[in-house]
Amino acid sequence: MLLAIDTSAGTSVAVADRDGGVLSEVTTLDTMRHAEVIGEMIREALAQASIAPARLSGVVAGMGPGPFTGLRVGIAAAKAFALGLGKPVVPLVSHDGVALERYRAGRTGPLLVVTDARRRELYWSAYGGVDELGIPLRIGGPGLSKPVDLPHSDLPRFDAASVSAGQLGLLAERLYAHGRPFAEDRPLYLRSPDITPSAGPKRVTR
Repeated sequence: MLLAIDTSAGTSVAVADRDGGVLSEVTTLDTMRHAEVIGEMIREALAQASIAPARLSGVVAGMGPGPFTGLRVGIAAAKAFALGLGKPVVPLVSHDGVALERYRAGRTGPLLVVTDARRRELYWSAYGGVDELGIPLRIGGPGLSKPVDLPHSDLPRFDAASVSAGQLGLLAERLYAHGRPFAEDRPLYLRSPDITPSAGPKRVTR
């Protein structure tokens, strides 16, 4: 049983189980208040599922792609929660959860998943379908591009307003059950943050 957290596009927290499916999921599309809502959403997801934290076997962290400020909130929350429980963190590419949801809903064949990167840019990941276990097969990305330069334009496109933490949790359970690797434990910011460290004290002149 896993707690799953994603803040790559909005904020989503869920409890997922390989046998029971998605036991609870709490989502907001607000992309400006990740830090303010994440703690209460974790408590609410656990309460809705009637699950004590000690029963969790790990914490899934959506690694993006996503804007720096929002994405790091979810990753930090997942790692802090896992550390407190003494459980592992399971990193996954956020777009893979979107793809899994579309394929579980009946989509077949190629798919282009797109999310808003702000600054008039888009994050994208291309998929060729699913394997024999129903796991999405990513054939390109994650990447960042201007809308006019979006690659794989020949593929059916799905623009996601949010990433389902519940689907990420189900994907993690499938990967673990079949000995498949998880993603790298590396945030997919894909571009530099808006704020950069100071170069040092400014020289004062009189």
